[in-house]
Amino acid sequence: MSEIKPCKVCNCTRQKSYGVVVVTLKQLKVKGREALGYDADTSVSVVLDDDGTVVEDEAYFLCLPPHTKFMFLQDKEMWTPAKRYDGGTAWLRQSFDVSSDAVDSTHGGVEPWCSLAEQLKHDMASIVLMSETELESLVAVPCSVLASALAFPEQKTQDLQKTLQKVLDRKEEARQSKELLQLYLKVVEKERRQELQQGETASHEVDGTERASAAGFNTRTLQVLKSKTSPETRLSNEELQMVLKQGMTVMMKELGWDTDRTTLLLQDCKKELSKRLQQVQAMQSLRDYSQCRGSTFNSKTTEPHEKEVVNKCKK
Repeated sequence: MSEIKPCKVCNCTRQKSYGVVVVTLKQLKVKGREALGYDADTSVSVVLDDDGTVVEDEAYFLCLPPHTKFMFLQDKEMWTPAKRYDGGTAWLRQSFDVSSDAVDSTHGGVEPWCSLAEQLKHDMASIVLMSETELESLVAVPCSVLASALAFPEQKTQDLQKTLQKVLDRKEEARQSKELLQLYLKVVEKERRQELQQGETASHEVDGTERASAAGFNTRTLQVLKSKTSPETRLSNEELQMVLKQGMTVMMKELGWDTDRTTLLLQDCKKELSKRLQQVQAMQSLRDYSQCRGSTFNSKTTEPHEKEVVNKCKK
């Protein structure tokens, strides 16, 4: 079911304008005639008030937005653009003859470019306000037809169309530049999101390191412990003692290992620490023995004193 569409209707002079609510184009014609005071059997053509486009297709009517304004034209009536003002000076409408290609006498409508030509005739500066579609319509008009509508010589009209084409080209370049800029901004935004995601990942990793260090281990110690080959040989005595002090439960949590792997690590650390202690004790014994021998053979003390030193070394 079609939606109800609020519309506006006016006569060719725009002195009468009314609002109606309709569903179809047929209903618009009926209510429009009634609102404007036309007889029910009066033949009318419906055109868009903005540009004079003839509306005779139901599907096209349904595509138009709500509150569109329609002009009802009776026989021999023609659409003309509304008066416009610039700086307090009216854009006067003057009658001019155009070729039969410009006028559709069946519907009583005028080609949209005619209103644009009227604007150019009175104000060339209006070119800058025209859309690409409007510029294209003026460029597409045969030079002789446009010259007749503007009352310009053909050479001047030809130069005008070249100028319109240049303006159209600049608008196209600006549109393409805008699209490229939008594409660039999308790429920059995508890269920025990726950097933020990487930053969040790095932040999570840092947080994980801080949690691992909460037990007293620094980052290097944890990295060494997680290495694959003999981590205990690369730890200091203090670090080995810390590992053994933490015990099975803490080390499993810190390293994220299972019981077997953690047990093996603790055993290796214990053996390594024990071996180092034995080496230290052996070195200390050799040092003490060397000191005793040096005192026996190099000292020039009396014999009773030498015997006392030897006895001490034996002990």
